Amino acid sequence: MSSIRASLLASGLFIAFAVIGCTTMPAKGPAAPDLSTSVPPEVFVSVPPVSVVKTGESLKPTTYLALPGWDKDDLREAWPPFLISCEILIKKTEWKEPCAVARTVNGADRQEIHIFFGKFFTPYQVLNADGSDIGLVTGYYEPLLRGARKRGGVFQTPLHRVPEDMLTIDLANVYPDLKTMRLRGRLEGSKIVPYFSRAEMTQLKTLAGRELLWIDDPIEAFFLQVQGSGRVYLPDTKETVRVAYADQNGHPYKSIGRYLVDKGEMTLDQASAQSIKAWYAANPSRQQELLNANPSYVFFREEKLIDPKKGPKGSLGVSLTAQRSIAVDAQFIPLGVPVFLDTTQPNSATPLQRLMLAQDTGGAIKKAVRADYFWGFGKHAGEQAGRMKQQGRMWILLPKSVQR
Repeated sequence: MSSIRASLLASGLFIAFAVIGCTTMPAKGPAAPDLSTSVPPEVFVSVPPVSVVKTGESLKPTTYLALPGWDKDDLREAWPPFLISCEILIKKTEWKEPCAVARTVNGADRQEIHIFFGKFFTPYQVLNADGSDIGLVTGYYEPLLRGARKRGGVFQTPLHRVPEDMLTIDLANVYPDLKTMRLRGRLEGSKIVPYFSRAEMTQLKTLAGRELLWIDDPIEAFFLQVQGSGRVYLPDTKETVRVAYADQNGHPYKSIGRYLVDKGEMTLDQASAQSIKAWYAANPSRQQELLNANPSYVFFREEKLIDPKKGPKGSLGVSLTAQRSIAVDAQFIPLGVPVFLDTTQPNSATPLQRLMLAQDTGGAIKKAVRADYFWGFGKHAGEQAGRMKQQGRMWILLPKSVQR
């Protein structure tokens, strides 16, 4: 993260705002892996696609021969999400030509797609700050929950709208160096203070009246916040709606899986979304303690589910594609770009090598070689996402005009 050093005043403002619960793009350096599953893709502020990336510290130019499995991947599956990314990227000068030409490519012709990428793009291997090329690959998905518009019966756990008293402060207009930062807080008299944590909101009941829907399972509602978006089936009206990420309270995400490991409740190898849910069910007296271990809280908005085949929107502002979209750290990977991923299937040594699109971000996605793999919608996708904690390598494809 860039800091402002132009004056003591600017530095003071930066420190003051940072203390009140800010949301920023992740800083460089290793982060403890999320031991449950993914984190909300939009917990950190959405940032515009980066049009130019400097080669050197995190990117190393290479050739397609260095991409394991490149020749075996069926790029026809990646073509639709690539065209979706191009709708955003074509606004950038260096993307105009390749994205314009892409419209003329026969998306059903695998060889033609390979020729297109070879002609217009150069692969760069992504490296961590220490020069290593291995990183963590986790998974996330779009879950299905059961709910109601009114509280009653088994539907006792609320999903909340953005609270009216929460302030979201964008400093980009005043301090361009802070364009990837948004601050969340609230007014207390004439002062801006941090917004309430999850535990504080629960204890003080500050969100009363801001209920969006009521869910029948508190741990599933919690994991919906972890995923960032999902679908809710309403039995009384027999409709299914999508609940999309609307905002977040500004507190940093903390893994409840890591919390249980640190408390000696399970080992690192045992930690998964499935095992956390089992622990939760077996320990009713400690349920709120576990949830409160993550001070971050996600607020939702309701959307009509116009096309059930389309995934939720990621940080790029486009619908995610199952097994072809990933969340990345946008400090290192430009949003929208193609990323070739070399990893393995969940809990397996079976190779998973395919072209992905960097169309999302996430609160625990901190590092250059770090990805969250979008598995899609439903129970099977959730099982795969919950088990995925694999090692992997990444290459990004940039227009040849980006080279320096």
